[in-house]
Amino acid sequence: MCVLVLFSIVCLAAKHFVMPSAHPAKTYPAHDEHPSEGVTVALDPYDMADKASIFSVHYKDVGLMPIFLVITNGGNQLVSLSGMKAELITFDRTKIPPATEDDIYRRIGKPPGNISQNPLPWPKKAKGSVSKEAMEEVQNAQFVARAVEPHSTQSGFMFFDVSGISTPLVGASFYLTGVHDAKGNELMYFEVQLEKYLSTPSKAN
Repeated sequence: MCVLVLFSIVCLAAKHFVMPSAHPAKTYPAHDEHPSEGVTVALDPYDMADKASIFSVHYKDVGLMPIFLVITNGGNQLVSLSGMKAELITFDRTKIPPATEDDIYRRIGKPPGNISQNPLPWPKKAKGSVSKEAMEEVQNAQFVARAVEPHSTQSGFMFFDVSGISTPLVGASFYLTGVHDAKGNELMYFEVQLEKYLSTPSKAN
């Protein structure tokens, strides 16, 4: 009996989310490097089942795609992310912002098969139907960095609502604006083509 209990505890522990290690952004197939500014932005979509297995929540089943965002600052001064704005733009030019924490809770708290937008202004009670473990996973997974120190890398996940889009990465681009240098000057926008990811043979991270 003790063995069974111990085995159950180990299984539960194995489901706890662990953030993947981030490599320098320019080592990812889908990236945009600004050599003159010393900053590189990369994306690593977790669109396949083997990669998505790091999560306990099946985000794909509720129309959400986790994308690992990696930002490397190779320069000598801090880079501010406090005003950054991200968008996933599909092949037909549909602009999709990252889902907020509450957006994610509302989506994963819905019954399977019901992921359409509710037209009624229901009160925001999504957290009550989401497990503590799922909430902790969402909180721990999200990209939350407000700055990137010199010669360092920041990373985390953004979740995009791709419900109703059969192949959301085909022909898609990711835009990142609002990144500033230490003097407050905005860097040129970053554009990452997702085709670079799709056209590269998969390998273990």
